[in-house]
Amino acid sequence: MTLNRRDLIAAAALSCTLVPLFARAQSSWPTKPVRIVVPFAASGTTDILARALAPELQRVFGQPFVVDNKPGAGGNSGAAEVAKSAGDGYTLLMGTVGTHAINPSLYPKMPYDHVKDFVPVTLVAGVPNVLVINPAAAQKYNVNSVADLIKALKANPGRLNMASSGNGTSIHLAGELFKSMTGTFMLHLPYRGSGPALIDLMAGNVDLMFDNLPSALPHIKSGRLKALAVTSAARSGVLPEVPTVEEVGGPVLKGYDASSWFGLLAPAGTPADVVLRVQQETAKALATPTMKERLLSQGAIPSGMSPSDFVRFIDAETKKWAKVVKASGAKVD
Repeated sequence: MTLNRRDLIAAAALSCTLVPLFARAQSSWPTKPVRIVVPFAASGTTDILARALAPELQRVFGQPFVVDNKPGAGGNSGAAEVAKSAGDGYTLLMGTVGTHAINPSLYPKMPYDHVKDFVPVTLVAGVPNVLVINPAAAQKYNVNSVADLIKALKANPGRLNMASSGNGTSIHLAGELFKSMTGTFMLHLPYRGSGPALIDLMAGNVDLMFDNLPSALPHIKSGRLKALAVTSAARSGVLPEVPTVEEVGGPVLKGYDASSWFGLLAPAGTPADVVLRVQQETAKALATPTMKERLLSQGAIPSGMSPSDFVRFIDAETKKWAKVVKASGAKVD
């Protein structure tokens, strides 16, 4: 079929009409509030990061981004709720190293498939954990360093306990790895997030914790908690005087590294253009001097990586933590 000049003009006019309509269809999201599910209780690092990011996304997209805390089962409860949600862009998860790298190896039965049920959006931030002890417990057991702690644990088997933000979190696994490498024992007391665990730790109801640095930092600075070491390979810029576990742990803790990360994920089926827009605006927000300084001052290292890079990152982290889980012998029924 040969088109005459009139047909070509009509086709061009139709094209000019359809392109803006298509663009508007692509950019119409969001038309209602977006929920960011935090699978832990308020006041922990997952919650802190979600609440820092939500206003930035709300400002850009013109709709409320509401943080919804859904704690339980080491993050599995909230993550499972998102996995079962519609892939329409109106439900996001602030996932963690626990929900998307540790738990698949730690739990014999998972309520979701951490790969098939989600679309990775972007890595928000990485943070070291920090080994903190209640000052009264430190005084009681004469603990002023990691070496002192190992000595106290061996002299008082089963007497000291450790809190965590839940089974399967990096906070939990950091402690399990420490126990397995040092040949010591501490009773593990899982909570529904760092917030309630820290409250009990500062009250003296538990002895110590391997907490995410951003949530523990204010209490370290106030003197309500004593920092013994950070769990990352290098020291933290916000606590430069605090050594790494490897630095002061002696030969038995050589190679010790148990850091955390947090990132946005969407339910499977979420439109690619929505995923990309959220990633791009998150990356822009994390790159602003104000947000960057805010996170760095809390010990978090902002990211904003692309969805494809985040997919590869999660795959590598899943393999890494599977080895840690196996080496530690940790299991959750």
